[in-house]
Amino acid sequence: MSTPDSNRTSNASLHRENELDALSGILPADRREALAALLTDEDVATLKHLVEEGMGANTLRALASDLGYLEAWALAATGLPLPWPAPEGLALKFLAHHLWDPVKRETDPGHGMPDVVADHLKVEGFLRTNGPHAPATVRRRLSSWATLHRWRDLEPAFATPAFKTALRLAVRACARPVQRKSQRAVTRAVLDRLLATCVLNRLVDLRDRALLLTAFASGGRRRSEVASLRVDQIETLPLVPADPQDPESLKISCLAVHLGRTKRGNADEGSRVLLIGRPADALTTWLDRAGITSGAVFRAIDRWGRIGTSAISGDGVNDVIKRRCRLAGLDPNLFSAHGLRSGYLTQAAHDGVPLPEAMQQSQHRSVQQAAAYYNDAESLMGKAARLY
Repeated sequence: MSTPDSNRTSNASLHRENELDALSGILPADRREALAALLTDEDVATLKHLVEEGMGANTLRALASDLGYLEAWALAATGLPLPWPAPEGLALKFLAHHLWDPVKRETDPGHGMPDVVADHLKVEGFLRTNGPHAPATVRRRLSSWATLHRWRDLEPAFATPAFKTALRLAVRACARPVQRKSQRAVTRAVLDRLLATCVLNRLVDLRDRALLLTAFASGGRRRSEVASLRVDQIETLPLVPADPQDPESLKISCLAVHLGRTKRGNADEGSRVLLIGRPADALTTWLDRAGITSGAVFRAIDRWGRIGTSAISGDGVNDVIKRRCRLAGLDPNLFSAHGLRSGYLTQAAHDGVPLPEAMQQSQHRSVQQAAAYYNDAESLMGKAARLY
């Protein structure tokens, strides 16, 4: 039997869910109900305000996800909603629950996140792994926490030198190896196996072939960039020689992809990358067969082969990789959409492409980050690890 209090709670949650529906282009549908039950009216108002301010969709999605996690953790750890402003003591508790020493946990069960808190978060679907969190994840959530404070015209109490010192020490004590976004890189050999599964003359095969080749050949585009690609970003250029050293060699197709707003760049920077030969042909074939002349390039296709009108999601791009891995007999757990990005630079290193040239296509701004893939490739093929 329902009570007045339970009815009020249900109605408030339903109201917030309806409010979050206005953010459907940002928040995944399967998370809106859970977020509506956790977030306060003020939380939802803050997210809507950020949308109106024109904040990027990916940034907003991360903020909403982090806010939902923080609210869930606060309820599990303290029994109370997340306070605004959050006291420094609560932020220190957050550090203690998420960055800890697994070796010390073996002799001190009270070290780290209490089991009752972890179990509650797992039941609610907010915690999927055991052990301490990745320092990068903790830093991102703390950054989101601080950002949301400032958008509420509040100053976070944990943005102090003492807290930053505590964070640095906690990261040092957290003996956790860095996890790659994709355990394996999608190099040319892997990509060939994925493309070999796109052999039928179905629209889904044409789309997946074009998506894989476009994402890889354009420099290993991020899944968000692939998902948001629109027809007006694609420009047909004159044919180019197949052999750049021989101007008289066979002429092949060439497309320019104007990237627009990316994770590291703005729309007004005029960045573009090229698709030459097979990737350009695959993308053109997909657009022609699908009859797409405007709007999103890569779209959802239902089981009957009907093409949707809206863009595929970033998760949808990842699903394409996973599905093609299964069809190719590869372990989908080892590969993700980011494997196309790491695979492009790894393959460029194997093929002897100069790093600056590869970075121009991949649009990496950090030489150190891009060079890491080159260093990994050189280590695998070098003599240093083969002395014995």
